[in-house]
Amino acid sequence: MEQLSFFDGGVQSPKLPAELMEYKPVFFTKEESADLIPILRDTINWNQETIQMYGKLLNTPRLTAWYGDNSKTYAFSGKKYDPYPWTKELLFIKARVDAACGIIFNSVLLNLYRNGNDSVAWHADDEPELGVNPLIASVSFGQPRRFDVRHKQNHKLKHSVELENGSLLIMKGDLQHNWEHQIPKSAKAAKERINLTFRVIS
Repeated sequence: MEQLSFFDGGVQSPKLPAELMEYKPVFFTKEESADLIPILRDTINWNQETIQMYGKLLNTPRLTAWYGDNSKTYAFSGKKYDPYPWTKELLFIKARVDAACGIIFNSVLLNLYRNGNDSVAWHADDEPELGVNPLIASVSFGQPRRFDVRHKQNHKLKHSVELENGSLLIMKGDLQHNWEHQIPKSAKAAKERINLTFRVIS
C-alpha cells in the first residue's frame, strides 16, 4: 500500500512515516462509492448525540452510528454504546478493509457529515477498549474533506491530507498516543460525507 502523501500545513516538519499512517485514494471505485452512499445514508441507524460544553448540552456537529459484533460495547466521551448488527453493505466494506489491513475488525463507528458545518474536534482514539497501538482503518465516501493531524506535545507540528471519495486511511503504531486528529468545518464542502472507522474492540 502506498504511503500517505501529506502536504505541509505551513510548518517545516518531518512527514508522518508509513509506520504511523498509510493512504490509498481509490480503495473503492467511483461506481462502488456511488452505489454505497445512498444505501448507507438511508439504512444506517443514525443518531444525533449530545455533548456537555460550557455548561450547556449541545448537539454534536455530525450524525453517528455504532455497528459491530455482539457484546462489543464501546465507551468514549463518557458514554457507552452497544452496537447495531452488521448490515450486508457494512460486511461488504469490512471484508475488503480486513483483507487490506490483515486484521479482522469487529466494530465500526460511522459518521455522517451532512455539509461543511459538520465536523469533529481534535481528539485521539486512545480508549482502553482499543488496546495498545490500535490499528484503525478509515473509509470515506462522498464529499472530500480535509483531515488534520497534530502532535499532542507540539501543536506546531501539523499535517493535512484531503480524504477523497472511496479512499482508505490506515492509522497505526503509536499514532494515537502521540498525535491527535480532526475534521474541521469547511466553507467549500456543500455535499455529504460518510466516514467509517473500523476498529478492534477487546
